[in-house]
Parts: sequence; structure tokens; C-alpha cells
Amino acid sequence: MPPPTASPPSLLKSDEKLWVVLSHLSLFFGVGILLPLIVYLVKKEDSAPIAHHAKEALNFQISLALYALGCIPLVLVFVGAPLLLALGVASMVLAIIAAVQGAEGRPYRYPRIHGLPPRHPLLQA
Repeated sequence: MPPPTASPPSLLKSDEKLWVVLSHLSLFFGVGILLPLIVYLVKKEDSAPIAHHAKEALNFQISLALYALGCIPLVLVFVGAPLLLALGVASMVLAIIAAVQGAEGRPYRYPRIHGLPPRHPLLQA
């Protein structure tokens, strides 16, 4: 039986890990969309991993808000409340998974999110 392989050490510095984890866990601090947006705007030039995780967290938070808005009319037909509850539980679980993956230095993509459109090539300078 081969010996278990150790996971590769994280290439992120401790401050990068902090920003990555804070971006994903912003939901728990009550600043869902705001914190990942600020982290992305401030740190996108400094660190590609921070930019990636902040952008993923931001896209996730925006998608959650849109899904929640879609569930609100369904509350009238008694389907929306369970959907909102499931959405809340799933968002917390996925945010924790993303924070752990990010802290380990691995890129993470949330399932079922709609990404922001890429910038037009002529606007990149």
C-alpha cells in the first residue's frame, strides 16, 4: 500500500489567505456583496488569487440576491419559503467550502452562478 500523499503546501501568503477567506465569508459578516467588491477593486492588481476568489464570491453573492428575488413571489404560493430556506443553507455551506478551498490555495468555482461578463478587449488598457 503506497503511503498517503500530503497535500501540496499553499502558495498563498498569510495576508492573501485572509483576504480570500474574508471575501468568501462576507455573507456571515452581513456585508455580502460589499466586501468582495471592495477586496476585488483594491487587490485585483496586487494578487491574482485574491482577485479570482473575490470575483467568485462577488458573483456568488449577486447570484444569491437574484435567486432570492425570484423566490419572493413564490412565497405567495407557499413554495418560496422552503426555497428561501434551502437557498440560505446552501449559501452558507458553499461559502464555507469556498473559504476552506481558498485558504488551501486552490481555486474554487461556485456551482450555478452567473459570471460577470468579460471586459471588452478595447476597454482593457
